[in-house]
Amino acid sequence: MDVQDIKQRFGIIGGSPLINRAIDIARQVSPTDITVLITGESGSGKEVFSHIIHNLSARKHGPFIAVNCGAIPEGTIDSELFGHEKGSFTGAHEARKGYFEVVNGGTIFLDEVGELPIGTQARLLRVLESGEYIRVGSSKVQKTDVRVVAATNVDMFEAVKAGKFREDLYYRLNTVPLKIPPLRDRKEDIHLIFRKFVADFSDKYRSPNITLDDSAVQVLINYNWPGNVRQLKNIAEQIAVLERDRHITGQTLLSYIPTDNTSSLPMRLNQNSNKEDFSERDILYKVLFDMKKDMVELKKLVVDIINNGDDVSNYAAQNPQIINALYDDLEMPVNESKLTIQHPVNITRTDENYQITHDAEEIEESLSLIDKEADMIKKALKKHKGKRKAASEELGISERTLYRKIKELNLS
Repeated sequence: MDVQDIKQRFGIIGGSPLINRAIDIARQVSPTDITVLITGESGSGKEVFSHIIHNLSARKHGPFIAVNCGAIPEGTIDSELFGHEKGSFTGAHEARKGYFEVVNGGTIFLDEVGELPIGTQARLLRVLESGEYIRVGSSKVQKTDVRVVAATNVDMFEAVKAGKFREDLYYRLNTVPLKIPPLRDRKEDIHLIFRKFVADFSDKYRSPNITLDDSAVQVLINYNWPGNVRQLKNIAEQIAVLERDRHITGQTLLSYIPTDNTSSLPMRLNQNSNKEDFSERDILYKVLFDMKKDMVELKKLVVDIINNGDDVSNYAAQNPQIINALYDDLEMPVNESKLTIQHPVNITRTDENYQITHDAEEIEESLSLIDKEADMIKKALKKHKGKRKAASEELGISERTLYRKIKELNLS
């Protein structure tokens, strides 16, 4: 059977060299029992190629089953694929055969194989290498003769590097890689496929046929089609059902195509717009970075004021823990001498204005931890007017510990 016969039999439309090459690979690999990994974007028709491989093989009279690995919960995927014994887990009221046992002698199509859990990947690898598997809750090894055709729309090599997919299983599945081209790489086929879809739907719904003008054809060709053939078919059905005017213009077709950033439709640009086009998330990040920069500048300003010996040094001397944290944030060495200087402020009033004078006096700071501790407790008690519960909360210790410290340090 040649490529053209396969197209007619399986309803594949188009003459793109890429799609012809994919069909030819499927035709050549079908008579063998080689494992095939079909890759391609969502909606590009990967399952159709699994049917081609099965129906052109010696297993065509055997069973065929398609399993969406991404749709089965992780807790039951092993049971679905390999079966389970009665009582092997909660709810297992009777023994059950898995897909690999039911499809013995046929073909199993594992769609979205990249979604398999790591543990299930190890079980699948054993089936591919030896044809052996074990039911969940059993210790008996069973044999099966199943051909595996797998498919995925994710980059499997990247998944392997990220540790999400076993490397040995990847190479075992990827014996023969089969890549299905996306619709945007088959531009010469898009109009033909669309005509086939609208003709089928017009016949199904008993409505007049649809025709496209030149502008509509250009819209079809220029659009990116992220959903590929599935998306094209969906839009064709919408138009066949909803449009009263059966001659479709480009403007009409655009109303059915979602406006997203993946589209390559021509757009009119605003000449007055900025060169940089920020998304909402980019703008938010920029604002946060600017705020962080402003906070750092503010902290540096406060440190400069302290280092220059301004009146704020009183605050520094009274709150050394806050100032130390400020220096740590800026990764600057603490200037100890600045923290041991107090500036009593004398204010006298004259007829003209206030006269402010500073009497700077250097005080030798005690380095005793006990003295520091006693000083902090005194300040906390003074601040809260002798209320020990409030003082203990301020110091970050329990009230009982505060009582003990007051007694040990002979504090009144």
